[in-house]
Amino acid sequence: MDLHDIFIHNWPVKLVSVILIVAAYIDGKELRVPNWITFPMVASGLIFNAVSGGWGGLGSALIGMTVGLMCLLPLYSVGGMGAGDVKLMAGIGAWLGGWVTFYAFLVSTVVGGIMAIVMALRSGKLRKHYENFFMILFEFKQVKDPRELTKIAAERKSSMLLLPYGIPICIGSIAYFFYAGLM
Repeated sequence: MDLHDIFIHNWPVKLVSVILIVAAYIDGKELRVPNWITFPMVASGLIFNAVSGGWGGLGSALIGMTVGLMCLLPLYSVGGMGAGDVKLMAGIGAWLGGWVTFYAFLVSTVVGGIMAIVMALRSGKLRKHYENFFMILFEFKQVKDPRELTKIAAERKSSMLLLPYGIPICIGSIAYFFYAGLM
């Protein structure tokens, strides 16, 4: 395989990887993933798959986008994540479909968990964040109204460590792409 083939082979995965790297860099600096990255990512993924695969391609892209949204939307709805992170996962889905997005999400979750533990250890407040984690789990179980969960989360947000989740999405997704032989 020559250099040209290396770049052309599975180029949508490589394009998504570059977008993820840019998003992670910005999220690390600004604690947000901007719409100028996520909206074009989602739209171009839908368009590309519709043009290249017809109705079936569009259907696959819509399913992938929905999987990406549904993976992170519950955390967003209670204030545990930014909307840019959710849209970033939707962009992965629009380009690469539901299964790739789901597995990338799973690996990203592990990476995010490890990053959260490291951040809590470095802050010197591991016990506090450990207790917060279990309090949040308890609230999920006990409080059935999502609006009430959102309100509780908003009140707690100023005392929590903020994890730029675009970074675990980037690392976890690209790690999965390599593992799955997509790169």
